[in-house]
Amino acid sequence: MTALLEHPGYEEQRLRSSAEKLPSRELQAGMLLSLMGQPQQYSYPSVFIYGHRASGKSHVMQVLLKELELPHATVSCVECVSVALLFEQVLLSFFGCDVASLLPRSPSLSDFVRIYRQQCSQTPAKQTRYIVMEKAELLRDTDANLLPALLRLQELVEDNVTVILLSEIVWDKFRPNTGCFEPLLLHFPDYSKAELQQILSQDRHPSYSAEFYSSYINILLGVFYSVCRDLRELRHLAALNFSKFCEPLAEGKVKETDTHKLWRNIEPHLKKAMQTVYLREVSSLQWEQMQQMEEKESGALRGLSAHTHVELPYYSKFLLIAAYLASYNPARTDKRFFLKHHGKIRKTNFLKKNEKTSNHLLGPKPFPLDRLLAIFYSVVDSRVAPTASIFSQISSLVTLQLLTQVSHDDQLDAPKYKCAVSMDFICAISRTVSFDIVKYLYDFL
Repeated sequence: MTALLEHPGYEEQRLRSSAEKLPSRELQAGMLLSLMGQPQQYSYPSVFIYGHRASGKSHVMQVLLKELELPHATVSCVECVSVALLFEQVLLSFFGCDVASLLPRSPSLSDFVRIYRQQCSQTPAKQTRYIVMEKAELLRDTDANLLPALLRLQELVEDNVTVILLSEIVWDKFRPNTGCFEPLLLHFPDYSKAELQQILSQDRHPSYSAEFYSSYINILLGVFYSVCRDLRELRHLAALNFSKFCEPLAEGKVKETDTHKLWRNIEPHLKKAMQTVYLREVSSLQWEQMQQMEEKESGALRGLSAHTHVELPYYSKFLLIAAYLASYNPARTDKRFFLKHHGKIRKTNFLKKNEKTSNHLLGPKPFPLDRLLAIFYSVVDSRVAPTASIFSQISSLVTLQLLTQVSHDDQLDAPKYKCAVSMDFICAISRTVSFDIVKYLYDFL
């Protein structure tokens, strides 16, 4: 492992320490060291490193720069929402806060280059300085001259500085139409299944043997590897489900070597977790609490997926309940359900021939916006002003595909919607706000 990181310009002990922290990325780290060269030598002006999410790009760069004690500035293009923040972060890392304060209120690229060159003339670089740009694909949305300038920053500031761009997309989608300096390209491939097994097995629980945790990771990858190869997500799933995997062992029902029995115990939980990969609808603690609640609930709720427990804002829940009632109740029954002095109305008095079939079997019917709001103000347990927030939450429910807009977009006076959730889903939502929806459904009178 250490042999792959041999380089004449760095201490062997530091290289060995770096290699130990970079499992399955020794080859890429060695190639990167070859491109960087010795610390006191001029390096290539710009390097473009690309690969899928969680393929080790940022981790390799940070380990090499910190272990080898190289001067560097790490800039997140997500956090630096303006060019001024980007320039300030670079000057702050290399020259301190006094120099960073020299930037004007709205600095231009020429201001940054001028201040950088002034500082280089006073304190020239003894080693190559590195500027690492994370999430570099966001640079395409900035000023057209910023990316070409960063690629040839070494020439502009006349300093031994290298800009390293980290991105999840290929260079062909970066290249400006006007042309620019071409950086060196370095690709980080996805981790293979064996590499993921090796990396995840290092996170073993101290109370269990390495072989036991490795067998658990092997089971986990057997379920999730076909749909998820993101190291961070797999690490989250491994930590989330390990306690469930160990339950039969803690109860003394099986031994560590009974892999088949352990697999049969964890299989339904892993399949349920696969329905919410990447979504992170709930935290790890909430997920464990949900698992415990589902085990205690009756069989009617045992088959619900994790999507049934999706969290919505308080008034959005009542809007969804109102939409469900409007979709599955005939319009003329609103008076029966939502007015206090409606008189006695028997269901048989207004049954028509085509209404003998259950509305739930016929499916949801469209309803206008004013009917939705009328039912909403009737069922919500507090007085709510008709503000823009309420209308924006209706749009959010449409975006989440919990409601479906069935009228045309240009029909501004009376838009119509349908409710697109199931009976089990709306019952679960109703329980969270202590609302008995069955009492307000026409089919259950």
